Order: sequence, then structure tokens, then C-alpha cells
Amino acid sequence: MQGAPVRVVGALGTAQTLAWASSYYLPAMLADPMARDLGVSAPTVYAAFSAAMVASALAGPWVGLAIDRHGGRIVLVSTSLLFAFGLGMLGAAQGFRVMVAAWLVIGVAMGAGLYEAAFSSLVRLYGHGARGAITGITLIAGFASTVGWPLSAWLEAQFGWRGACFGWAAMHLLIGLPLNAWLPKASAVAKAENLSATDAKQIDASRVSESGQQRYATVLLAFVFAATWFISTAMATHLPRMLEAAGTTLSAAVAVGALIGPAQVAGRLLEFGLLRQVHPLLSARLAALAHPAGVAALLIAGPTMAALFAILHGAGNGILTIAKGTLPLALFGPLGYGTRQGWLMMPARVAQALAPFLFGLALNRWGANALWLSGGLSLAACAALLVLRARPSAD
Repeated sequence: MQGAPVRVVGALGTAQTLAWASSYYLPAMLADPMARDLGVSAPTVYAAFSAAMVASALAGPWVGLAIDRHGGRIVLVSTSLLFAFGLGMLGAAQGFRVMVAAWLVIGVAMGAGLYEAAFSSLVRLYGHGARGAITGITLIAGFASTVGWPLSAWLEAQFGWRGACFGWAAMHLLIGLPLNAWLPKASAVAKAENLSATDAKQIDASRVSESGQQRYATVLLAFVFAATWFISTAMATHLPRMLEAAGTTLSAAVAVGALIGPAQVAGRLLEFGLLRQVHPLLSARLAALAHPAGVAALLIAGPTMAALFAILHGAGNGILTIAKGTLPLALFGPLGYGTRQGWLMMPARVAQALAPFLFGLALNRWGANALWLSGGLSLAACAALLVLRARPSAD
């Protein structure tokens, strides 16, 4: 693995799989039984989950700063404890207020323990050599839904939704915490990257000086991430209903939806292989075009193109997940990466929280033509990527 030992990638990728499966993918299996038991509606549970994503957005910059200063191991170990506490609190909840508070704790853990924190930890350890490792952990954690949904369903069937929450909490303590603790201590980035003493002080003060051009690039990149995460979450939430609106049967929609996961993995393998030799900006531009190409095929040719839509969307989304880690590194360098990553992803997390509601409204009003919204956003993201320079900025 370029720049990082295989054991580091394997440990962090497995810990990320656990983190995603027990947070982002948890409501799909547990929201309904949770709502029935607590006497609230399922949309109320999803609203609490949306609040958790907003909490994760607010936590991001401060987590990135902590990783820049101290390295990722201490942060990720702390996150394992926070996930366990939040899930335990959720399992013990007897009413609406405690449930919301538990989701907010889980949201802070998401902001401190999902991809952005993992990417920042790798950059803190390996600097410019982290690209291969970033791709590697997304390849492993790409199976989080494949593992998480069946396991959550089994735990709920055997022990109830509370038992499922307690089970996931235990896994964070018994599996996630040791794996995160196994990460190397952060060596001095100043030595690894030959940074000056002034640069080291900049990290400690969390002040990454930027030119006007760098600030402009940061705004563009934040828009790209917000648009692509909006699309990704909207499709994850509404894909079967959207395909039905486009003319497919329910059984066909479910079968087509099953193609997205393998397509995401295929896209990441493509990034790890062929696209590894090109600048991340080029691979991100190509990936951003995949969703609108699928939209055009589906809306013009109808249900016969549903499978092609799913494959294109999945492959593009898989590559763009990696780009969220590699693009900031390629464009701005490793100095202050964690703090910058936190600020870059804050709008994306908010867009992610709003996507199910807003795209659901569009789908209710426009039917399959709501895809013009997601396709247009993806084209706008591609245009923003075209404006960005294809070479690293000076640190």
C-alpha cells in the first residue's frame, strides 16, 4: 500500500466499517421498532438522525484541529468510546428527549470518527503518501452497509432494537477501540514533510495562511462536496421510489438498487488501479459526470436504462468518496489538512442532513423529473472542478 503499511490500512478500514455500520446505516433497520417502542413516529427518529448529522458537521473542524496537533490515534480511540456511550445511551432511552440526546452524541462521534477523521489521520502519518491508503480504507469500509444492515436486522430480531444498540456499543469497545489503538503514533509531520519551524507553529495555532486563490479553491471544493453528498444521500434514501416513478416495477427497482454497492467498489478499484496514475482532480471530474450521464440515459430511454443508471451513479459515487480525501491533499498539501477537511465537509454534512427531505419533496412534486435536480447539481460540481487548477498549491 503506497505510503502506508497494509496493517494500518486493514485496521483503520475495519474500524471504519464498524463506525459506518453502527451510525449512518443504523436507522434503516432500527428506526421503525425504535419509533414504535418510544411512542414517536419513524420520521421523528429520522429527524433526530438528521440532527446528528448537523452535530457531526459542527464537530468536524475541531476534530481536524485536534488531529493536526496530536495525530489521529488519540482522537479515534476517544471516538470509539464516544460511539459506545452514544449507542448505549440510545439503547437505554425511554423517551423522546433521551433518544435525541443520544443521537446528538452519536453525531459528534460521527464527526470525529468517520472518513474525514480517518483521512486526516492518514495524512498526519504519511503526508503526500496517504493517497493509496485513503483508497484502501474506502475499499474496505465500502462494505459497511453489506455488513451493517444484515447484522443490525439479526440483532434486532434476536434481542430487540435496544439489544442491537448495546451490541454495536460492545463491538466498539471490543473491536473498534483496539483497532484504533493499534494505529502508529503520529511522527512529527514537520520532519516527514520537511516543514519549517514556522510551519509547525502554524499547525499548533491552527492557522493555515491562504492566498485569495486558495480561499477561492476552498469555497469551490466545499460546494463540490456538498453537492455530491446531497446527491449520494438523496439516492440512498429514495432510489427505489425514484426508479418506480421512472417506470420500473418494485422488484426491478430493488434489484437495480443492489447494483450500486458493487458499482461503488468497482469505481474505487478503478481509482486504485488505472486512475491512481492521474491527478485526483481528473478522476473527480470524470466521476462527477457519471451521475448526470446516468440521469440522461434513464430519463431519455426509460426503465431499460435503470441498471446503467445505477452502475454509473455507483461508480461515480465510489470515486468521489475517495476524492473527498485526496483532493484537499493534492490541492493544498498536508499542512493543516485536518482542520481544512473539517471546514470543507461542514456544508456537505448539512446538505446530507437536508437531502432526504428536500429530494423527497422534489420527488413528490415532479416524479422522476426530480432527477434533473440531482443531475444539474452534479454538472455544477463538475463545472466547479473544471475551474480548479490541476496542480497542487504551494503550502
